[in-house]
Amino acid sequence: MKKTIGAIGALVAFSIFLAAPAASRAEKIGFLHVEEVLMNSRIGKAVLEELKKNYEKNRADIQGKEKELQRLKEELEKQRPVLTEKALRDREQAYQKKFRDYQDMVKDANDEMQLRRQEFLGKNVPEILKIVNAIGEKEGYTLIIDLSAVPIAYHAKGNILTQRVIDEFDKTRQAK
Repeated sequence: MKKTIGAIGALVAFSIFLAAPAASRAEKIGFLHVEEVLMNSRIGKAVLEELKKNYEKNRADIQGKEKELQRLKEELEKQRPVLTEKALRDREQAYQKKFRDYQDMVKDANDEMQLRRQEFLGKNVPEILKIVNAIGEKEGYTLIIDLSAVPIAYHAKGNILTQRVIDEFDKTRQAK
């Protein structure tokens, strides 16, 4: 949703820029990839590494549950012909409960990863935008477009500010 709003806002701004008289078209436009800044900054790499470790731990737990469920299902199928109707129903209910627990475990792991990602974005995107604004004001940019949010068919590669923003972001995070 936020990406859509950001993309629409950027397109409106870009449309206004294109509609401006030809005399003012000598404006300076910059480009960056905010996602790349987040992923390639020192803090972004550290958070990504932490998320990977957490993912691997969760994956191991989930795979263990999957193996347990598979074993229970195979046992149930083998014993099906000799079990009474009540015993079969009890075992199927126990299996279904374990399966629901497994689904909850997967959902919780995914929710936790999403929450950590959102916390990271919430803490760092405003700081990145401050850096972008500072560069824009200092160097006289009229418009700086996030290529992560708005696909652009062509842009001058010399106006990409991503690495500069990564360097500034790392400096500000190191100072803290």
